[in-house]
Amino acid sequence: MKQAISREQYQRAEKLMATNTGNYVFNSLIKAHWLGQTERFWYKRELRMASGRGKQFILVDPRQSTSRLAFDHQKLAETLSLGLGKVCDPDKLPFEQFAFEHDEQAIVFHVEKQPWICQLDDYTCAPLAIEDAKTAESHQSVRKDELPSPDGRWAAFLTEYNLYVRSLETGEIVQLTYDGQAYYDYATQPESRTTAVTERLHGIKHPPTALWSPDSKKLITYRLDQRFVRDLHLVQSVPSGEDVRPVLHSYRYPFPGDEHIAQMELLCIDIEKGTIVPLDSQPQPVPFLFTSLRKGIRLAGWSSDSEKAYYVRLSRDCKTAEFVITDPQTGSHHTLLKEHSETFLNIDIGHLSEVADHSVVYEPNIRLIGDGRSFIWQSERDGWAHLYLYDARSGELRHRLTQGPWAVRNIEAIDVERGWLYFTAGGREEGRDPYYLHLYRVRLDGSDLTLLTPEDAMHMVTFSPGLEYFVDVFSRVDLPPVSILRAADGRLIRELEKADIELLLAQGYQMPQRITVKAHDGMTDLYGVLVRPADFDPARKYPVIDYFYGGVQRINTPKFFCAEAYAGILDLLGDAQPFSQLGFATVILDGMGTPFRSKAFHDVSYGNLQGAAGLIDHVAGIKQLAEHYLFLDLDRVGIWGASGGGYGSVRAMLTYPDVYKVAVAGCGNHDQRLYVHAWGERYHGAYDAELYREQDNATLAHNLRGHLLLAHGDLDDNVHPAHTLRLVDALIKANKDFDLLIMPNKDHRFYTDRYFIRRKWDYFVTYLLGAEPPKGYIIREEDSQ
Repeated sequence: MKQAISREQYQRAEKLMATNTGNYVFNSLIKAHWLGQTERFWYKRELRMASGRGKQFILVDPRQSTSRLAFDHQKLAETLSLGLGKVCDPDKLPFEQFAFEHDEQAIVFHVEKQPWICQLDDYTCAPLAIEDAKTAESHQSVRKDELPSPDGRWAAFLTEYNLYVRSLETGEIVQLTYDGQAYYDYATQPESRTTAVTERLHGIKHPPTALWSPDSKKLITYRLDQRFVRDLHLVQSVPSGEDVRPVLHSYRYPFPGDEHIAQMELLCIDIEKGTIVPLDSQPQPVPFLFTSLRKGIRLAGWSSDSEKAYYVRLSRDCKTAEFVITDPQTGSHHTLLKEHSETFLNIDIGHLSEVADHSVVYEPNIRLIGDGRSFIWQSERDGWAHLYLYDARSGELRHRLTQGPWAVRNIEAIDVERGWLYFTAGGREEGRDPYYLHLYRVRLDGSDLTLLTPEDAMHMVTFSPGLEYFVDVFSRVDLPPVSILRAADGRLIRELEKADIELLLAQGYQMPQRITVKAHDGMTDLYGVLVRPADFDPARKYPVIDYFYGGVQRINTPKFFCAEAYAGILDLLGDAQPFSQLGFATVILDGMGTPFRSKAFHDVSYGNLQGAAGLIDHVAGIKQLAEHYLFLDLDRVGIWGASGGGYGSVRAMLTYPDVYKVAVAGCGNHDQRLYVHAWGERYHGAYDAELYREQDNATLAHNLRGHLLLAHGDLDDNVHPAHTLRLVDALIKANKDFDLLIMPNKDHRFYTDRYFIRRKWDYFVTYLLGAEPPKGYIIREEDSQ
């Protein structure tokens, strides 16, 4: 008789889902709210209380090295209780943010959308008429689908294919473009952005894709041409409402090799004069998945005096990039720098590359400095990602800013006045995980490179407006976050908070273990994470789950302490904690062919997407781990992942059937011929029938031997359901047994759905653990504190 897994074990696993574990962690991420252009800031301190989560608002003065309550919470709670007619707990005040007013003699905040003002001399509090609450009015007047100007006077928005601006002072609306039309409109993103249908169905509208000039007088944007891009279609089989007729949803989505792709015509609009000036003589292909003005791919920018602008012209195959300087008044432009690679250039993937780092969206490391006399350019021309300083008039290289066998990651700040460049990098500190971000600074003449964050950990930094101080939050998967305040030269000013994980550990959280193995070449170090089973006994053997991602634009192993869901829904440990409660060990590893190491390391994936971001290294690594950790059972190895991880999970089963016995593959892009052109053409090369056939999972369907669960949402506008159905067709033709789950009305992130998560647990329990899962278990959403 099979071993039975109890409902209590599933309940413990449920408590350790990433969407729940945030309830048991306090002060994991300190967010500094800087006071205007000063170096002072406040942050919210979380309190662990018997009645749940409390908070205090803390005011910090770096120059005085002081930290205190921003106001008297007890007095405020007493007077606010009278005004609201209900008791307010001083440790649970009914607002999350506030703003100082009247030279910090009062604070303004919102309670249930109503603005309040409280005088700090006598703590009298009163509702504030919205027309009198200028700070609140200014904040509320900018809608989510608007782009405010730097001076706070204008908000740009889109209506019926055209671009408008609205005065935030008078409400006046000014139309800037008039000839926009369907699929030839202004300041929008291409429908191949992988979320177009999802956003349409949920009524999500985005701000215009544009860049305000620093003086708020001009906008760089573009006209997007998708008129000749071919359609892709989704069928909504279970529409809402009484009408049962399936609904067709179409969107423009080019495949590799298609003649027509989305292109953009860059232009500058002067909102005072109403003039529109083209900035390039020819349309540009949209780089990667999004246009070059989207936050995170911002391949354009302004000089500080608003007199000059630049943009980066990127070829369709992402092998050639040009830095172009332009006069936004006349549209005259000239190319200052042209760089070419035989594989792919890595200058525009910041929007995706930091997913496993739980951090903000980073822009490319390209900057026009100050008034536009020089610019910074990132290149991997010597085999590593480094920064170079160029003359913005002649295009001549002035000097290198960084060099060595390590990789620059992100420009954090440029202090032109003092002559410093602040940036993060990985791999420079010997004996450390090369993916850990450390903050450095170097003079703009390339001298005095200095490490500012010496702790052996992943660092996330936020600079003060004057660049005199920064808040540093550092952690590892095995080190809870510590938040400290440093001076710009790295001196420690004071510790702010240490994360409290006592309740998390009490729930059975297993501290992840950092691991290092050799790649399949036997020489290259690879880094990952191992999470042991909760009932660990060194004398026993445990099944292993490889949490896998086969995309080559980012890493999959988290580098920071990640006990909370990323973006509120994603578990960066791949359900390793719930799996530990069910009796599994989980391995996460980044193989060769992924970013943030050398260019050669990343180039392993070029023309080799069937390599699935180092799948062969996972096989080698797991075997090495089993030699060192005898409790890992090589006869019971499973794998799961979604999107690129769905592709890789299937590839693992079909390429290494003697190693991987069970797989759960969610929304896998099983054939890049069906995926957006920019992905395949960039990483696999120009379309060639034979080349692209090699990466198609369906060609290996005859190799399936183990247990495979394929799952997909029927409204996935990122990876079309046809990817899975074409694989299903091949498996049927090969007479193979497998399991299939199609989830109606679910998009690409269906794998965060609780029903799918339960089915995934059941599948591994049944076929890898060899046990019986509890019947009909329902994962319920836990209330946040």
